[in-house]
Amino acid sequence: MPSQSPEQQQPWQTSFPTSSFYFLDVSPHISGSNWITENNDQPSLSQTTKITRKPYCGYEQQTLSKREQVEQESLLAAIQWPKPPDDKIAFLQSTDPVHSDFVIVKPRGFFKVGDQLEVLVRMKDFQGKPKQYGGDYLQARIHSPLLKAGATGRIVDCHNGLYKVFFTLLWPGEVKVSVTLVHPSEAIQVLLRLREERPDRVYFKSSFKSGRYSETTECNVCLPGDLPVCNFTDLYTGEPWFCYKPRKLSCASRISHAKGGYQKGLLTHEESLFFQSKTGVYCDFTGCSNILFYVFFVYPTVSPSGYYYEDHWRPRTHWIHHFNKSDDISKCLQGKVIHLFGDSTIRQWFEYLTSVPFESIIELRYIANELNGIVGGRNTVVAITIWSHFSTFPVEVYIRRLRNIRRSVIQLLDRSPKTLIIIRTANVQELGPEVSLFNSDWYSLQLDSVMRKMFSGIAVHFVDAWEMSLAHYLPHNLHPKEVIVRNQIDAFLSYVCPLQT
Repeated sequence: MPSQSPEQQQPWQTSFPTSSFYFLDVSPHISGSNWITENNDQPSLSQTTKITRKPYCGYEQQTLSKREQVEQESLLAAIQWPKPPDDKIAFLQSTDPVHSDFVIVKPRGFFKVGDQLEVLVRMKDFQGKPKQYGGDYLQARIHSPLLKAGATGRIVDCHNGLYKVFFTLLWPGEVKVSVTLVHPSEAIQVLLRLREERPDRVYFKSSFKSGRYSETTECNVCLPGDLPVCNFTDLYTGEPWFCYKPRKLSCASRISHAKGGYQKGLLTHEESLFFQSKTGVYCDFTGCSNILFYVFFVYPTVSPSGYYYEDHWRPRTHWIHHFNKSDDISKCLQGKVIHLFGDSTIRQWFEYLTSVPFESIIELRYIANELNGIVGGRNTVVAITIWSHFSTFPVEVYIRRLRNIRRSVIQLLDRSPKTLIIIRTANVQELGPEVSLFNSDWYSLQLDSVMRKMFSGIAVHFVDAWEMSLAHYLPHNLHPKEVIVRNQIDAFLSYVCPLQT
């Protein structure tokens, strides 16, 4: 779940004889304060009471140029999701994974490596009736457990209750097909409503203090009601952030910042049912999930972007080097200055690369501002990830943040073209009924799609953490297990120290 604020970021930095690391995390901190741990508030699915809210949303006050407006409209159009024919669909008429099934199109006993495998998914409701519209969110992969091999599939919504899934067969052996219903189309409409109407469902707080007197108020990008607010909008980037003004203290007396908790009562009883059914779409005839194929042949497409074989990630567009020894990593990073910007998912990189106790320096910074202070050069490496903490906000908030970061990236590359910039994408995670309301994979997919489009055509490289987490056999996790992180690091370091072939 998003436990930290998208307001500002926290750098952790450490130096070694051979290289330097700078880690900047999206965390609830104020300059000069101690680490503030989050509380243990848990979200609730209890029935909501309708409350009229009039949020003050800084992102709605931004002034866009004509070019920025056109881009934003294009991005929002690109992630539009199919809607059910009616606003309110009864639960029994929603998608049921137990009644749904899939079949292999043009099945045969053997396939050869490089072939395309097509699967047809047929959705039905809880009464066993075929669905007549699309909009379900599915995830699909092929995998060979004994080989520790796996790859994702490309899903096409036919908008009539049918879905086509295309897999590229990339290794020889016995292969299983897995298709999972993450959210029915009816649940997606609830997620859309929450994103637009309840951007405050994860809230934050700040402490204000003067002498021995202190107050704590709620903070967010959007604050409901008409109470006076303190405007902490960043002067350079224009990134909005507000706190309710303390009753007796000035806005300048703010001393700390942390996550406050999760809003409760977000769903009606009917809506909550869409998030409690089991997931998993099942095959309708024996043996269809096991396919045997043979003959090795490289098929030159980029979907999927890569695949696992023997637990090692193999990208399909470039060679990757596996850094199996710590000496290999040290040699690669010798003389390099590494900047890691983002949330706790890129902190895993920092912890993997250092693997030793270190001193940290905590300050509040925005990624765009921090990039502007980097000189750059052939020995400078910048890695960025920014997604998880923006899932509760309207997409316009995320677009604005990326626009500022992209501008700073372009300026950095302009003054230092040999600077290496790498973006770690979002990843899938374990989803329960509560987590889905705040940090669903569907939210992450939408943000990831926006990020890839906004950075296309720019001299940056991507580590596809999305496919690397979805294709792996381990359970989904917001913070992937070490074997997946190791493969991410291999992909990262292969850009830093490419194979000389």
